[in-house]
Amino acid sequence: MTINIPKTDKKRVVIVGGGFAGLTLARKLAKLDYQIVLIDKNNYHQFQPLFYQVAMAGLEPSSITFPLRKIFQSRKNVFIRVAEVTKIESSKNRIHTSAGTLDYDDLVLAIGANTNFFGNEKIASKAIPMKSVSEALYLRNAVLEDFEKALTTTDYDQRQGLIDIVVVGGGPTGVEVAGALAEMKTHILPKDYPELNCDEMDIHLIQGADCLLKGMSEKSSLAAKAFLEKLGVKIRLKTRVTDYDGSKVTMADGSIIPTHKVIWAAGIVGNTIEGLDDSAITRSRRILVDEYNKVKGQENIFAIGDIAYRETEKYPYGHPQVAQVAIQQGQNLAKNFKNTQKGKSWRAFEYKDRGSMATIGRHLAVVDLPKFSFKGIFAWFVWLVVHLFALIGTKNKVFVFLNWVWNYLTYDQSLRLLIKPREKNIQSN
Repeated sequence: MTINIPKTDKKRVVIVGGGFAGLTLARKLAKLDYQIVLIDKNNYHQFQPLFYQVAMAGLEPSSITFPLRKIFQSRKNVFIRVAEVTKIESSKNRIHTSAGTLDYDDLVLAIGANTNFFGNEKIASKAIPMKSVSEALYLRNAVLEDFEKALTTTDYDQRQGLIDIVVVGGGPTGVEVAGALAEMKTHILPKDYPELNCDEMDIHLIQGADCLLKGMSEKSSLAAKAFLEKLGVKIRLKTRVTDYDGSKVTMADGSIIPTHKVIWAAGIVGNTIEGLDDSAITRSRRILVDEYNKVKGQENIFAIGDIAYRETEKYPYGHPQVAQVAIQQGQNLAKNFKNTQKGKSWRAFEYKDRGSMATIGRHLAVVDLPKFSFKGIFAWFVWLVVHLFALIGTKNKVFVFLNWVWNYLTYDQSLRLLIKPREKNIQSN
């Protein structure tokens, strides 16, 4: 079966993935004389930096997602297909998807990355990742459901297992989740669950490296650690988690933390599609590309975003897997496609680092700019502004802004709802 896309004299560019990289490229190419087919397993774009706020009941899921079709409503040369790409046939310029096959002139892989459990299937089956809106909602439900159970649990040890939480990974996601949990413990849960002694709740942050926020400056790393400790988070550096059975976490040194919830933010690994040569796949399953983001050994297949890997003098282990790299790669590739139409030569991708940031809590954040770093309330305000304006859609910006203002004034969002999907029972006649 072939995916139904109108035939045209325009060159067809198929983009797999509607994240920061794929969406940026599609929006730029939509203005040019190409036929664009954007394929994603969801029909919406997800704003990953704010997943943790959905998980901590600070934002509605709809505030950080945006329908792909709405973005391209006025673009008649853009076609959206909700499907999963399973295989590439580069010799035939064809891809296989869950919705059928599709031919391409140029193929762009922006398939992103998923949670890396480092081969530990037991941890993978029990820990809670946070790489999608649905996973963030699952975490929100797990936290709230266990607090409901704790209300009727008289045994101290069992109650601790329900309310204690372990966060694995000291990068931006882990730090932000731990900070949000600490603020929830102090300001929200005592009001919702006055019968519980919320001081009993322990939040553990486990980091394998010798510092938090490994990719940021030492100043920011130390500040983030101090902020979290001020909020009551128990931090363990140079500690590796080796096992989790659903009720207790085991570390490499043999120590154990009883808990029913482990939030895994310890790393990412590239998503895969069958059909690329093994020589094009490198560390963490990323795809080797050249300076134009062309996949190794291919002439018309490109990779951008978290999945792309190229070593440079400045980035000997590849570019950081952050939104700005993805956006800039999408922009650069779009300019090169435009240059092709104008008969101009292509421009090599060069990442312009505009800085890094992480928020820990109210008035607590760290920001690294290319020439200096700062922390505290001004850094927190900068983080808010940058993320607010990075959201897609005016409605989303307004709703997130109002949520943040209300939360700032009251410390009490009304979003702590246990919403579970209902399984449909189909009875045979």
